[in-house]
Amino acid sequence: MRRYSPSEFLKPFVQTYLIIESHEELKNTLIPGSSVVLFFKIRGSVSELEEGSETRTPLFGLSGLRRKARIAHYSKNSSMLLVLFKEGGASSFFREPMHEIFGMGLSMENFMQSSKVQEIEEKLLEAKTDQERISRLESILVSEWRGSGFDPLIRETIRRIRAAKGDLRIADLVKGMPISRDSLEKKFRQIIGTSPKQYAGIIRMRNLIDSYSPEKSLTETAIQAGFFDQAHFIKDFKIFTGQTPKEFFKSPSPRRFW
Repeated sequence: MRRYSPSEFLKPFVQTYLIIESHEELKNTLIPGSSVVLFFKIRGSVSELEEGSETRTPLFGLSGLRRKARIAHYSKNSSMLLVLFKEGGASSFFREPMHEIFGMGLSMENFMQSSKVQEIEEKLLEAKTDQERISRLESILVSEWRGSGFDPLIRETIRRIRAAKGDLRIADLVKGMPISRDSLEKKFRQIIGTSPKQYAGIIRMRNLIDSYSPEKSLTETAIQAGFFDQAHFIKDFKIFTGQTPKEFFKSPSPRRFW
């Protein structure tokens, strides 16, 4: 896996670029993250397995936020370019409300005219190096930029959720904000791709995983993250990772690219 930083112009919107290569066939568990992802398949075959169903990944597309773990299946000698947007970053380039792609990975033809998509795909396939391919993709993103800045209320909502490590009530989240709960939730879903409650759940679970230490018991870890019902915690954790907490933390750490 190779990581590249965005240009200065795109830094407010793009977190990073990833090039993922698999010289051998690979199955990799992907747990939910907080970013919409733009993807381009450079070569080979890539598919996703979720709840027993396997779906082939389009050549070029956009993947929304998720609530469940899934498995990425890379064929031998496959390669992908991923654009990990910052929270809300994708909405600066696409008119479609981001919550409409929640739980899905859609072909770019759902967002652009087919002729334009084909032209972009050809340009990206013709590129010979990572830097050339990323440069071409950045030019495309700049041309698609809608000229919109980041909504300060959404930025503050994200800040509050992250400061609380996802463990807060929505009623407390909107306190002191010059907006109603319903209006904030609607705007948040459109820009971020899910509800504030679902987003907070992602942040809470990712924070729990990132801060886990084998020196602490799983019960203590869950309580510190705000889970006081063990049965509820185990159920939510298994949906999020595909494994029970005990299985997940005892297994060798898989690479979770997205």
